[in-house]
Parts: sequence; structure tokens; C-alpha cells
Amino acid sequence: MRDMDAARVTVLRELLAGSGWLERTQGFAGALRGAVTRPAAAPGGLLLVGTDAEEPWHLAAHLDDEAAWSGLPELSPTLLRRTVPPGAPPHLSVPLRRLEQAGRGETVLLVAPGASDGGLLERVHGARRSGATVLALEAVPATAGGELRGLAHESLIVPDDDGALDFDVVQHLVSAAAGEPSVPARRGRVLRGALTRTIERLTAAPPPMRW
Repeated sequence: MRDMDAARVTVLRELLAGSGWLERTQGFAGALRGAVTRPAAAPGGLLLVGTDAEEPWHLAAHLDDEAAWSGLPELSPTLLRRTVPPGAPPHLSVPLRRLEQAGRGETVLLVAPGASDGGLLERVHGARRSGATVLALEAVPATAGGELRGLAHESLIVPDDDGALDFDVVQHLVSAAAGEPSVPARRGRVLRGALTRTIERLTAAPPPMRW
């Protein structure tokens, strides 16, 4: 997690206040929360997967924090890994082939700051055909021809030409908002709370060694 100085925090607050990004991240986070907490959802059924170039460690850590903070264990993800090193703890030992078992009641959250290879997209497509809900958080350009967007029930696209709003910031906003109840009357407070907690995290120490 990068450190942010006071000047960037100020810029971030000013930029996001009227940009619509708080609302977009809130909407995506609401879809995520709804998918994992709906009556048919499987306990612990959130499968988090990245691309071949990057594993979404920070999002895994922050969703785990939100699960504890909000009392929603369903938000705590299972991180799927392409390569599991010898001696890895159980929560870091779930291979990517777990996607092939995903089905109804489970949610696949694919985080793609870069290109997604065809093998991964094929597995995600298989999970969707088996009944899993698929959500995608991706950068532009991430996948050629919008293949990932075509697979996902809900997508959030992060521009690659925004000076202060980058992929890391959006991940923090999504995780913070996922732990908040999606109640319209409290929308303004929820959005402000998500931004405040995001800024606190971005200026804090790295996530616990569990991740």
C-alpha cells in the first residue's frame, strides 16, 4: 500500500467529491454485498481472483477487515492462486482450479488491473455457466474487445488516464463501501464514510501479515 502525503489526500477529496466515482463504487460494492449475502449464497462463497500478472492481496486483506467490521463473514474472500508455494497457510493455498468447482450461490470477483489471459476467462465463463455470480473490477484497457465485461453480471471500469483516481484507490473505495448497509436514506453518510476510511487506509501501515 502506498503512502500518501497531505497534499494528495486533499486532492483526492476534492476530485472525488463531484466526480460521480463515489456513487459508482458504492453501486458496485452494493452488488458485491448483495451477491454474497443473498439467501441462496453459500457461506464463504466469495472467490477472489486476479490476473496472471498480479494477485489482489490488498483487496483480499481489506475485504477481510470489512467482514469483521460489519459482522458479515460472507465478505471474507477466498483468494485463488495460480501458484501455491510449499508451506503456504491454508487460506493462501487455494489453487485457481477451484474456479472449476464454482457454482450456484457463489460469487467470483475478478480483479484485472491488466490483461486477462484466455484460460482465466474460460474458467470464469465456466463458473458463470454453473450458476456463479461474476463481478469484474478492471482497468482500461484490460481485456481486448471487452471480453471480461461480457462475462460479468456487474463491472466497474477504472480509467487509466485519471491523475489522482487510480486502481488502488478504487479497490479501497469498493472494499470500504461493501461493509456499509445500502440504505438510500443514509447514502450520503455511507459515501462519506467510505471515502474517509479509504483515505485512512491509504495513509496507514500495510495490511496484517495474514495476507
